[in-house]
Amino acid sequence: MNLVQQLINGIVLGHGYALIAVGWTVLLGVARLVNFGHGQIYMLAAFVTWWAVAGLGLPYPVAILAAMLAGVLIGLLMQAAMLRLTFAQDLVSIMIVTLGFGHMMRGIAGLVFGGHPQVLETPLSYIDFEIAGAWVTAQDLAVVLVGIAAFALLHFGLERGTLGRTARMVAEDPKLAQLAGIDVKRVYFAVFAFEGAAVALAAAMVAPRTPILTSIGFEEVIVTFVVVVLGGIGSVAGSYAAGLGLGIFTALFGGFVSPAYATTAAFGVLIVVLVLRPSGLAMRAGGR
Repeated sequence: MNLVQQLINGIVLGHGYALIAVGWTVLLGVARLVNFGHGQIYMLAAFVTWWAVAGLGLPYPVAILAAMLAGVLIGLLMQAAMLRLTFAQDLVSIMIVTLGFGHMMRGIAGLVFGGHPQVLETPLSYIDFEIAGAWVTAQDLAVVLVGIAAFALLHFGLERGTLGRTARMVAEDPKLAQLAGIDVKRVYFAVFAFEGAAVALAAAMVAPRTPILTSIGFEEVIVTFVVVVLGGIGSVAGSYAAGLGLGIFTALFGGFVSPAYATTAAFGVLIVVLVLRPSGLAMRAGGR
């Protein structure tokens, strides 16, 4: 087993994990909301990317934009349906509603795209590089670069941008924020639109590496949960580090032990980290 190859696989996988978790990092950590339909948005966006490339013959970059647009529309639709629950900060009801949306999206995807696995082929998938005896594709490098760029922009936006500060104010007390002149409804819609776009971007980048199935959504929710909690809820840097670390751990464990137990081992690591460090990998309170 080539150690360098497994490390490269882990780095690529880790940036994919981190990308998938970007939306939840903002949704749960900043706005203090949940969306258990997150994985199904990923699944639908992957199918939209595949359909745009294979069915419509669109260039891959245009297909990515189409998937992100679909993610934004789904996020806005979900938020419009549960706006009253969001204002009330009724997390239990929001969890149930988003789970329901997730099951609906899975059913719709099955009806529209069928139950057979699909493979998304992009021009980047056919470009290979050799690094110290290991192989990596241009698609893999694109996942890493987009992951780094996404987290850098997210960190800058939350630290210095007005949306990050406004979202935190709304999360603290929506009614007080509304009295202060903040358009709370607009903030909630913006957060859900961002989450949809972010997870759709992740799907469009990561989908060429794996078969696209209607069942992949559940697995992505688990990965997102582990990354966000392990990194420290609301911590941008922590989520990035957790995603990267989880990817490397999963690749090494799968390569040298057994891929069948990689998820079990990942949850074991999560338990140990949270017992020793309840705040996760966040460097300080507030998760930044």
